Order: sequence, then C-alpha cells, then structure tokens
Amino acid sequence: MPEHDPVRDAARYRVERDSKGEHDPQQPAPPRGRMENRHQWVDVVIDQAIARGEFDDLPLAGKPIPGIARHDPDWWLKALIEREQISGVLPEAIQLRKDDTVMADRLDALHTEDDVRAAVEEFNARIVSARRQLMGGPPVVTPLRDVDREVREWHARRRAPEPPPEPEPVRQRRRGSYLWRRRSAS
Repeated sequence: MPEHDPVRDAARYRVERDSKGEHDPQQPAPPRGRMENRHQWVDVVIDQAIARGEFDDLPLAGKPIPGIARHDPDWWLKALIEREQISGVLPEAIQLRKDDTVMADRLDALHTEDDVRAAVEEFNARIVSARRQLMGGPPVVTPLRDVDREVREWHARRRAPEPPPEPEPVRQRRRGSYLWRRRSAS
C-alpha cells in the first residue's frame, strides 16, 4: 500500500504542471514510486531548474564564501554568533568576570538605591550559584560584592560631577619680532 504525503504530492503536481509546456524529450520525467527513488526525483527537479536558468546569475557564483577562515572548523558557528549578536554563551565563571568589570557602569545606569541593591544582590546570587555547580569549566574567582559599599560608591559617583575642562591659555602674539625678521631679510 503506497504512502500518501500531501506535501510531496503537491510538489510533484507543481513540477508536472510546470514541465508540461516546457518538457524536453531529452530530460527524463521525474521518477514515480516509493521513497527509495526520492534521490532520483530530487536530481531530476534540480536538472529541470538548471535548464530553466534558475541558478544563473546567483550572487557569489564562482567566488569563495565570505567569512570562512582557512583552517577553522567552527567558521559557521562564529559567523552565526556574530550575525545574530548572540551573547551570554560563555561559561558562567568567565561571564561573571566580564560582568564584574562593567558592574560600576551598570549600576550608574540605575536610578534608585533599591535598584542598585537588587542588582548587586542578584550578581552575588549568580556568583554563589556558579560556585555550587559541579559541571566543570574554569574556576569561579569573582569575589562577592558588599551591597552597602556598592551603594555608598554609587551615591559618591552620582554626587561628584565631572569637573569642566580647563580652558586653554590664550597665547599672545608678538608683532614686533615678525616685522623685525621681515625687515632684516630684505
């Protein structure tokens, strides 16, 4: 009893419909039958598309694929991460180190003391959780942060405005020396 796949039947119908008016007697018709012949059917469909010119003038035809490093087996993964701007896939120990370096900037973007406390407590909870995991990877060396000290430093950074840049001293031009040199040169 043959299996009926509606998607395959629809694709076969479209190919037959499209090829009725343009059927080349030199090209074989798509083979009918069971799934064992699907590779033949795919080859015939591709050959028909080539004959119609659907693969002509493709971008990068005959050129190397951009972004592929010669001996990098993970080129496609790196390209995906860059293209999709995927972040947060580092091991937790390394991600915590990165987050630790930008913690002051992250806290400065917050507006209330409660938000600062919550952010520091959440960061500390991530450190404790990473230390408890036994999944391997690099060791967690990021120290816990003192919540009260971070709040005090946050207040100090908010109170201390940046000093305005010092104006450059105005240089006085000496007119006499220019005229003296000009007269002596003539």
